[in-house]
Amino acid sequence: MTLFLDGPRMPPARGGKPDSLVIFLHGYGSNGADLISLAPYWAEALPGTAFVSPNAIEPVPMAPGGYQWFPISNLDPHLMEQGARAAAQSVDRFIDREMEKYGLTPDRVALVGFSQGTMMALHVGLRREQQIGAILGFSGVLVGGRNLKEQMRSKPPVLLIHGDRDPTIPIPAMFDSAEALAAADHGAQWHISYGVPHSIGADGLELGGEFLAMYLKTKGLIGAG
Repeated sequence: MTLFLDGPRMPPARGGKPDSLVIFLHGYGSNGADLISLAPYWAEALPGTAFVSPNAIEPVPMAPGGYQWFPISNLDPHLMEQGARAAAQSVDRFIDREMEKYGLTPDRVALVGFSQGTMMALHVGLRREQQIGAILGFSGVLVGGRNLKEQMRSKPPVLLIHGDRDPTIPIPAMFDSAEALAAADHGAQWHISYGVPHSIGADGLELGGEFLAMYLKTKGLIGAG
């Protein structure tokens, strides 16, 4: 079963029809309003980009306003892979619908995830037949890495950004993810945000914007830090 996704949006800063699209995938217990707050920071570098941040498919019990892509009461890697696979249908459908809505080709679309949203961005983005523009993952981890080489259908550019003070998903998860991608013959860029916990630091925000601008081929630059 696939569920209809939707959430907060921000149109292109320059107005008019978008030339590219960034889809945010939020973390466990959060909602689309969280990551859409990043869009204004990237609007200068991505003036023709539309941003959308759908709420995940399931409400989190006992967390009003919070959603999950899949339950994480059990952190067993096999169960997490199953959860990501089940949720992927709705995310794939959402991507297709948004591309059709704006008349965009896959290379004009980027997925940006945080935490559990990074799990979804990697799971979905690497298994789409037509390669998307880029995957940017903050504070997350690749699930299903052992099966990735057989299941991967495309190799979009990937940037992983992780705080070295993250207590929720410790930073070794980023290196494990990069190693799993390399084992599947797909390299990933990565960046350590020093002193940053389970959140997005200023350096990660800046670097992420530069990465998206590079691969979505839009005009405008964010100053180097």
